[in-house]
Amino acid sequence: MAHAPQITRQHSTRIGDSFAVRGIMDNWHLPDIKTFAFAQALKHRLRFEPYTHYRDLRDLVQHLDTYANSATQLETYRDLAKPTFWQSWGEYLAIPMFSSNPRKIIKRAKHPLGNLPLEILNHLTVYIHTIVAAGQFRANIYQTQALNAVMTLNDIQANTDRILNTPLPLAYTIAISQLTWVYILILPFQLYTTLGMVAIPGTLFAAYMILGFASIGREIENPFGHDVNDLPLDDFCAQLAVDIDIIAASAPRDADVFVKSERNQLMHPLSRSGYEEWSESSIEEIRGR
Repeated sequence: MAHAPQITRQHSTRIGDSFAVRGIMDNWHLPDIKTFAFAQALKHRLRFEPYTHYRDLRDLVQHLDTYANSATQLETYRDLAKPTFWQSWGEYLAIPMFSSNPRKIIKRAKHPLGNLPLEILNHLTVYIHTIVAAGQFRANIYQTQALNAVMTLNDIQANTDRILNTPLPLAYTIAISQLTWVYILILPFQLYTTLGMVAIPGTLFAAYMILGFASIGREIENPFGHDVNDLPLDDFCAQLAVDIDIIAASAPRDADVFVKSERNQLMHPLSRSGYEEWSESSIEEIRGR
């Protein structure tokens, strides 16, 4: 990833839901911005949020000609309704009837939504082609590395889509559900002879734990949501923003500055001499030391 010129203006912005990091600078290089935009777009796609009006994505892609931008301007139903108190508790307890279908927004869309991460990669590829045609990539290895980086991002999207859209086998899900409920229904008769009336709260407690184990199978089908046990995608994107900010915060490095520094102990720990002293020595003197 290329280094940007020295930063001349900074401002703060809020990235994700809980992280405040330094925002986008005017003189960031386009690949840096598009890489971060790809990460944010992929996060929202994995959460079945296909539009671009989200606060951590809007400013990054509003200038791109994409299906998602067009649909954002044309669609009126772009967000799920806030769940009620009982729906929230039902989802927390993993009760299927209270679980909302996250694909509801996509199914209700009346205009093409496209694939925003893929379209961002297309724009990034066009930009790479432009700078190659302008002769700014003088070495072929740089062109190869740039295109390989785009292909890596494409592979990441393909792999995450595969995880998201490959549920557990239906027969396995049905069998686990049936066995779980049969065991829970039989459990009170097993406990009554030993515990008496205490078998009622004991059964409820055991049923809660057993159903919790059964719900794990449904949870691992989609690890990209907003639940506590899902992957912290907001944290990942915030850390990526910080890393790109660090890379873009300084001018391109000059090798002579750090190689020829007197504090560069070339033969450490054998010698504490700096570069200048070693550069003035002959090969025989260096070998003699």
